[in-house]
Amino acid sequence: MQAKFNLENILFLDIETVPQQPTFDKVSERMKELWAVKTMQRRKDNETPEEFYKSAGIFAEFGKIICISVGYFKMTKDGKTFRITSFSGDDEFMVLKDFFQLLNQHYNKKESALCAHNGKEFDYPFLARRALINGLKLPMVLDIAGSKPWENQLLDTMEMWKFGDYKSYTSLVLLAAIFDIPTPKDDIDGTMVGGIYWKERDLNRIVTYCQKDVLTVAQLFLRFQGEPLLEGEEINMV
Repeated sequence: MQAKFNLENILFLDIETVPQQPTFDKVSERMKELWAVKTMQRRKDNETPEEFYKSAGIFAEFGKIICISVGYFKMTKDGKTFRITSFSGDDEFMVLKDFFQLLNQHYNKKESALCAHNGKEFDYPFLARRALINGLKLPMVLDIAGSKPWENQLLDTMEMWKFGDYKSYTSLVLLAAIFDIPTPKDDIDGTMVGGIYWKERDLNRIVTYCQKDVLTVAQLFLRFQGEPLLEGEEINMV
């Protein structure tokens, strides 16, 4: 790839989302009706709105963010390190507020960028929509309404891999495999997050999974840039 980026200007991220309610019967009648309309074209034949509610976490109107994991590079005379941390909890407002504080303090420059896998279709719009719902002001790097594509700094490893091809989705797991990067899905995958959150109440397990995704996105980005993968002490998860 021809484009080269200053790694220290990029914040790599991944989010984990779940349905707003543990079960469909907890949803208000008004929102049940709107859920049925919203998902009409997405549900399989004979699949009811209640049966499809397990997928509510992928819709910003019916889901919420429980974890945002981020990673960033630091360059030293001895090489580079990659530090990963997370904002997580049941209170979505506080998760977003703390994350936005980081963006406003350290990623509010013109050259600052975010990077996620399928971020332009999922992570970035989900973050922006949930922020508005929570009454939070968008940080500059996410406030792209009305801007032209080349005017924003939202990077997407899936889009980078497409090379202009709009026909298909390529998973992070597949790209990790073909670039010989350890899989981030060695414990759970995205379809299990809602159950682990609402039934098992194991947020720490979800955070670990989210951080693995961030590391994989960063490793993939390095591959795209012709750089060696991170190893051992170069990676710091907190």
